[in-house]
Amino acid sequence: MIINTYKTDNLLFNTNFLEESSTAGLFGYRGDLVIVDGGLDDKGHPNPPEEVLRGSVILADEKVHMLIGSLDDMAMLPTLLEKFSGDFADDLAFMLFVVNAKERAVYELGATKVAIIPLVQGVCWNEAIDELALEKSDFKGQTPADKIATVYKEMKDYKPKGAAKSMEQLVSDVTAQKRELWGAV
Repeated sequence: MIINTYKTDNLLFNTNFLEESSTAGLFGYRGDLVIVDGGLDDKGHPNPPEEVLRGSVILADEKVHMLIGSLDDMAMLPTLLEKFSGDFADDLAFMLFVVNAKERAVYELGATKVAIIPLVQGVCWNEAIDELALEKSDFKGQTPADKIATVYKEMKDYKPKGAAKSMEQLVSDVTAQKRELWGAV
């Protein structure tokens, strides 16, 4: 399973959960996905990653069928795709929240229409559920991994809003917005 390979390769960070769904061999993951690792310290322990896909939601077996997450900077999208696109299934559903995205957009990645949505603060999971107009009752009695499978089923019929843009347009059409953080000072 590709998600177990990610775990072995230390690409899963701040894991909320990683578990098999009720469909054998289909795994759900919530947490951060490492895009650029932080290298190793002088004792050989991994440093925190330099760049992550925050709050990622992944549904995968041998391939990734759904990917939802948040980037701090649109400039990381090419690196994300370079690192992981070989793992994407033909039926990939992909929703990306980007802090410095100027406006909603659609990026075509093969047959997949990637939804690009500006989001300065918020939780990807909650925002995706709102975007898909799902209700708590849609998830009643489901395991966390099965909830991800429910989101995936809904994303199959989802039509992203926004103008179609090339990678060059996406990377250049950004704001100076930074992620809003909160908590103890």
